[in-house]
Amino acid sequence: MNLPNHFELLATDGAARTGRLTTPHGLVRTPAFMPVGTAGAMKGMHWREVRDAGADIVLGNTYHLMLRPGAERIAALGGLQRFTGWGGPMLTDSGGFQVMSLSELRKVTEKAVTFRSHIDGAKVELSPERSIEVQRLLGSDIAMQMDECVRLPAERADIERAMQLSLRWAERSKRAFESAPDGYMLFGIVQGGDIPDFRHASAHGLTDIGFHGYAIGGLAVGEPQAVMLSMIEETAPALPSDRPRYLMGVGTPEDILEAVARGVDMFDCVMPTRNGRHGMTFTRFGQINLRNARHIDDPRPLDEESTWPAARSYSRAYLHHLVRAGETLGAMLLSEINVAYYQELMQGIRDAVANGTFEDFKTKTRAGWARGDIAPR
Repeated sequence: MNLPNHFELLATDGAARTGRLTTPHGLVRTPAFMPVGTAGAMKGMHWREVRDAGADIVLGNTYHLMLRPGAERIAALGGLQRFTGWGGPMLTDSGGFQVMSLSELRKVTEKAVTFRSHIDGAKVELSPERSIEVQRLLGSDIAMQMDECVRLPAERADIERAMQLSLRWAERSKRAFESAPDGYMLFGIVQGGDIPDFRHASAHGLTDIGFHGYAIGGLAVGEPQAVMLSMIEETAPALPSDRPRYLMGVGTPEDILEAVARGVDMFDCVMPTRNGRHGMTFTRFGQINLRNARHIDDPRPLDEESTWPAARSYSRAYLHHLVRAGETLGAMLLSEINVAYYQELMQGIRDAVANGTFEDFKTKTRAGWARGDIAPR
């Protein structure tokens, strides 16, 4: 049985799409990039800056939030939007990926996955039903089904086992979600590793179950970009065209451009803030490493044409100094510049798709990255 559709497709240009998703806490323009607030906070940034940068929706992490401060506590305090002060649309992941990546001692059964908390070593059981319960307590606008993500490369048998288990967990997740209020959404997650037949089987199985939207999971986990793009090409056309498509954990600006060209609508990644904390910034000239000594006497701003004030206002020499001195302000400024660049990129993509000029936009954007930083005169 299909669920109500809250997604409106506004325009297409080839396989690229633009639309809008209506959530209980506001509209989300797609293609959308969701900054990651893992533990209910954006590292190095105030929520006001995230909003001003143009983000419509952010991501919270079920695994981290259920361990600390706890889903029941957040629910008692009014849910994630009120607890954090963000107030806008939020998506929460199921917690499954973090269980697989952070917990060395874990056991996967048909019923659930059990693991040791990375905080205090306590034994925790996470089932599809508990994952949905936690996400409902958090109050996220979009919840994700519980799935098992297998890192690539992996054996064919392991990929198939995890894909089939994820389909069975998808059915249980949907049943657990049935009591959610109107307007809240549940997305299914396509698994299948790097094997096209498994991707097709997963996509068709999820479509038969019926979800508000569909995610492509199990990519950006160590495989080459060419493999990731090939799996998107296999998967996206097998998903309902009237529902949003979310590529989980991706990625670089180039990854986003290429995935949009293949029909993807939503993205998330820690890269903008993580790279900012390590002295790296994203610009229309590509990535710039502000730790490099060549910036020490450079009076120019990062990008005088940027829409974000910090990218126009501070010299590269000052940003270089902050990074090399280990000043917190350096990480803060570069994080907000990066989040703003990602949102500016998404707005450019949306406009280009609406105008039927996406390929031209893609070509010009990549040419800017290839040209690189412009040296001082």
